[in-house]
Amino acid sequence: MIRLLAPLAALIATPAMAAGWEISLRNTDFVVLLSFLLFVGVLVYFKVPGLLAGLLDKRAETIRAELEEARKLREEAQELRASFERKKAEVKEQAERIVAKAKADAEVAAQQARVDLEASIARRLRGAEDQIASAESSAVREVRDTAINVAVAAAGALIAKNLSAEDAGKLIESSIETVETRLH
Repeated sequence: MIRLLAPLAALIATPAMAAGWEISLRNTDFVVLLSFLLFVGVLVYFKVPGLLAGLLDKRAETIRAELEEARKLREEAQELRASFERKKAEVKEQAERIVAKAKADAEVAAQQARVDLEASIARRLRGAEDQIASAESSAVREVRDTAINVAVAAAGALIAKNLSAEDAGKLIESSIETVETRLH
C-alpha cells in the first residue's frame, strides 16, 4: 500500500497542485488522475507487472534458444560447406589425375602405334625386297636358260655344219656307251 501512496504523494507535491488544483470529483483532471492511479493499483494488485515480466522472460528465453539453435545451424552449415569444399578439391585433384593418366596413356598408345607402323613398314620393305630378289633370280634363270638354248642351238648348228655323218655316228655310239656305264 505504501507503494501506492508514494506516487500519489509525489504527485500532490508537484507545482501544478500548489498552483491551485482543486481536489474535487468535479475536476476532470483529478478524476482522470484518480482513475489512472486506480488502474495502476488494480494492475499491481493482480500482479500484472510480474506476469508481464514472466511472459517477457519466457519470450527472451525462447529467443535465446532460437539464437542458440541458429548458431548451431550456422556452425553445421559452415562444416558442411568446408566438407563440400574439401570434396570439391578432392574431385578436382582426382579429375586432374585422370586427365594426366589419360594423356600418359595416349602418349604410350601413340608411341606403340609408331612402333607398330615402323614394324609394318619394315615387313613390307622386306617383302618387297624378297619379291625383287625373287624376280631378279627368275630373270637371271630365264636369261641363262635362253643363253643356254641359244648356245645349244648355235652349237648344234655348228656341229651339224662341221660334223660329217661318220663323226656323228661315232658321237652317238660314244654317248650310248656313256649312258650305259652310268645307268649300271
